[in-house]
Amino acid sequence: MHIIPNFIVFEGGDGSGTTTQLALVRKRFASLPQPPLVYTTFEPTDGPVGQLIRSCLRGDLMVAPPTLALLFAADRNEHVHAPGGILERCTQGELVISDRYVLSSLVYQGIACGGDLPERLNAPFPAPEALFFFDIDPAIAGKRMETRPVKDIYEYLDFQIKVREAYHALLPRYADAGVQVERIDASMPPEAVAETVWRGLQKMPIIKSKERKHEK
Repeated sequence: MHIIPNFIVFEGGDGSGTTTQLALVRKRFASLPQPPLVYTTFEPTDGPVGQLIRSCLRGDLMVAPPTLALLFAADRNEHVHAPGGILERCTQGELVISDRYVLSSLVYQGIACGGDLPERLNAPFPAPEALFFFDIDPAIAGKRMETRPVKDIYEYLDFQIKVREAYHALLPRYADAGVQVERIDASMPPEAVAETVWRGLQKMPIIKSKERKHEK
C-alpha cells in the first residue's frame, strides 16, 4: 500500500460528524499565527462527476450500484491526479485533509454491490498518511440526521449498521500497512471531538516540523 505523506482522511458513517469536524479544523488552523499550508477537501468532489454522484445519492438519478462504484472511482481519480489535486498538493508540502476517500467506497459500495468491484477500482489509489475514524452508534447518528431536509439513499439504520461493521473490519488493513489510524468517539459533543482530532493532528510530521521551526 503506497502512502501519500501529508494526507489525512476523515472517515465514518453518516451522521458521525466528519463534515462538521473538517470545518472546525479549517477554522482552527486559520486562527494560528503561522499556520502550515492546509487544504481541506471532500468526496464526492464538487466537480462534474462528483455532482452527478450527489444526484444519485439524493435519489434524483437512479443507477445500478456498480455504476455508482465506477463513478466514485472516476471522481477520485480526478481528485488525486488532476492539476491542483491531492497528490500535487501533498508533494508540494501542503497538508491535505479530505472528508472521505477510498475507505468510504470499500465500505459503502462494498455493501451495495459486493466487495470485488470496489476493491479492483480502488486498488491503484494511494493511502493517506493518517486516517481518522469517527465511530458512533448508528442509532445515535440517526437521531442527529432526523432534522436533515433531504436524506441520501444510504441514510437508514439497517444500512448504517452494516457500514459500521464494515469500517471495523477494514480499519486493521490500514493500520497494518503503516497508516496512522485514529479511532475517535464521535458520540461526544462536537467540541470534545474537535479536541481529540486536534491532538491527533499534532502527531503529523508536517505539524511537528512546523512547530520545531517556530521554536528556533
